[in-house]
This record gives sequence, structure tokens and C-alpha cells, in this order.
Amino acid sequence: MIALRYLDVCLVLATAPFVFAAGLPLFGYLVGACAWLTTRLATEALHARALRSNDPRVRAGLAVGVMMGRVWVIVLAVILARYAGSKDDGIMAASLVLGAFTVYFMLTLVTRGGRGLDRSPSPS
Repeated sequence: MIALRYLDVCLVLATAPFVFAAGLPLFGYLVGACAWLTTRLATEALHARALRSNDPRVRAGLAVGVMMGRVWVIVLAVILARYAGSKDDGIMAASLVLGAFTVYFMLTLVTRGGRGLDRSPSPS
């Protein structure tokens, strides 16, 4: 079950030999992979922190902060790859992150999708 939970991370890491063997833009791959892995690690840590909190404001604040911060870091990484490297590096970084996000999003829907939706309304 843990391998399924981190399938996006496995995808990013398993892509490395193919990028290297095919001669694809290595700088773009490294920037995209570092950004994805760093934000994924931070997301897990902050999600665990939110679960430990009893304050709903802290939970909501961490959830929104993680989502917005992650988007900014990923976008800046793609821009960095494009302008510090080449156009191909930017495309490589964007493609890697898009593929990883697609897997992450689908797994999130499958594993967590419906949680909290089956609550019965509270009696008034």
C-alpha cells in the first residue's frame, strides 16, 4: 500500500535512467525532479502536522498554504529550468511535473476521495 501511495515519487525516480539514456534534457529533469520531490516531502510533513492539530483553523491554514506554496515552487522551478537552461529543459521539467501530478492526483482521488462526504447532517 505504501508503494501505491508514493507511486508519483517512484515514477519521478524511475524516469531518470530513461532520460539519461535517451539524451533528453538532464538539467530540466533534475530541476523538475528536485522541485517535485521537495514539495512532496514538505506536503507530507505539513499534512502530518495538520492532522496532529485540534484547531480547525490551523488545519485549514496548513492545507491552503501547502497547496498554494506547492504550486508556486513548481511553477518557479519550471521557469528556472527554462531560463537557466534552455527551452527544452523547461519543457522537460514541465512534462515531468505534469506526469507526476497526474499520478498523484489520481491516487489522491482513489485513496482519499469520498472521505468526509458521507457524514450525516447534524441534528438542529
